[in-house]
Amino acid sequence: MHYIDLIIFVLYMLAMLGVGFYFLKKNQGADDYYVGGRTMGSGHIGLSVVATDVGGGFSIGLGGLGFAMGLSGSWMLFTGLLGAWLAAVFLIPKVKNNPAFERFLTFPQIFGHYFDTRVALLAGVISAIGYTGFTSSQILAGAKLASGTFIDLDLNTALLIMGIIAVVYTVMGGLKAVIYTDTVQWAVLMGGLIFIGVPVSFLAVGGGIEKISFSNLFDLGWLTAQSGRSIEAIKTTLPEEFLSLSNITWQQLVNWAITIIPIWFVGMTLYQRIYACRDVKTAKRAWYIAGLFEWPIMAFMGVALGMLARVAAEQGMFADLGAGEVVDPETGLPMLLRTVLPVGLMGLMLSSYFSAILSTADSCLMASSGNIVTDIIGHFKKIDPDAPATLRLSQLITLLVGALALWLATMMTNVLDMMLYSYAFMVSGLFVPVLGALFWERRSSKAAFWAMLVGGITTVILQVFMLSPSDIQADATGLAHVLQPYIPAEISSSLGSLSGLEIKEILSQAVSDNSIVHILWLNLTFRLPFNLDPNLFGLTASLIIYITLTILYPDKKK
Repeated sequence: MHYIDLIIFVLYMLAMLGVGFYFLKKNQGADDYYVGGRTMGSGHIGLSVVATDVGGGFSIGLGGLGFAMGLSGSWMLFTGLLGAWLAAVFLIPKVKNNPAFERFLTFPQIFGHYFDTRVALLAGVISAIGYTGFTSSQILAGAKLASGTFIDLDLNTALLIMGIIAVVYTVMGGLKAVIYTDTVQWAVLMGGLIFIGVPVSFLAVGGGIEKISFSNLFDLGWLTAQSGRSIEAIKTTLPEEFLSLSNITWQQLVNWAITIIPIWFVGMTLYQRIYACRDVKTAKRAWYIAGLFEWPIMAFMGVALGMLARVAAEQGMFADLGAGEVVDPETGLPMLLRTVLPVGLMGLMLSSYFSAILSTADSCLMASSGNIVTDIIGHFKKIDPDAPATLRLSQLITLLVGALALWLATMMTNVLDMMLYSYAFMVSGLFVPVLGALFWERRSSKAAFWAMLVGGITTVILQVFMLSPSDIQADATGLAHVLQPYIPAEISSSLGSLSGLEIKEILSQAVSDNSIVHILWLNLTFRLPFNLDPNLFGLTASLIIYITLTILYPDKKK
């Protein structure tokens, strides 16, 4: 990486740290630190919401989807649009118009209002765990981007750098720093994608150049000719279905919808921003803005860059970077940017993506910290939100959560999977009880508690024990007899005559085509119906428990 790009990138990171330091001096208590003083406008909130929800993980993850499946990957963020607008219509009026919520700092406090303190504590634990995992996914996204861009930078070193930057300025600045930097970061990302990332990458896949120069970008004749070559390269390189919006199954759409739409009703980061808005009108406008930025704007730009990275990989453009025949879809995008961008633009584009990553990591870190301080520690010890000691405690907890998230990031390798696991854990545990609290007059603390517990545990068990192709690579022999019922009969009968590599390929295909759960210690193996996501079954279990126990064990009316 050229020193000019490095200087641009370092200056940008220092600027973000500077914002955190500025608000370190401004915050007066937990109200400032966690909900920004409750005076924020729709513009800042809207951009902060979309920056938090889409952020770097989805930016890198969307690139991976574009690389793997083409334009149809954009449907993932269509579910984000639906979630944002449904929340604007149904959730925000319920929250902002209830005077009992005027001093709330966290989402689980709503459970404390409608149910008992035990339910609020469990909600705080679930939310804190989920957002710690989500913070990890953002740090991992930044590390993947950095290690794919900087020569000789390994993933663990990149994780350490990203983690320190994200944690330090969040610890210092609180939610005000988060929201104001999110606004700047989202503007930087949009500008970087619209004016640099997409057009330069599009031109580069036309071939005939190693890196695009500034002089080329102002030559109309060259631009016209190169655009024609790029379009031809895309058509001839990508499979036909990559250019269609129908290259997706109904199961995938359902899986995304049941994971992403409900998060708009249970996301701690989103409740903090609802509390931070001046009034209902401001909050609803912010959510409408966020939805439109998610889909179609960010959705199509993200998958388009992933598709261009696929074209570049097929053309062998990454050979000089040491890439083999198989390229990780999530590293294809940073490798493309590193290959095609000229000096100066590389630093700006890298800053753009780090902006997106930081804008999500900081918010999730604040959410987890708020849950621990207000909902967990506050359950056992009375906390004065206006006391200076509470502010210092909040900053300390934010630092500790950040360190834990950094450690967790070293344990996983796939950004999108880690994000969706974190989403699913919170959704399956919290979605049904919060809908029951806000939209059903009957109350049952017993029902809320067990619905959270059963829903979350069901999803976690199914996710942990679901087989993946990597399991096959690790133990093909041991799993062959378990997977035999899921292999076509004509192939199953001839397994004994096949080589080890052929058996692994057949078993991996069986696992890819079926959602197979294998719990070894129970000697239990089964397939989830229709290849649907474990989260759906966690939600179903939560719903059954909630309705049944609410009818059987209603709370006494206060």
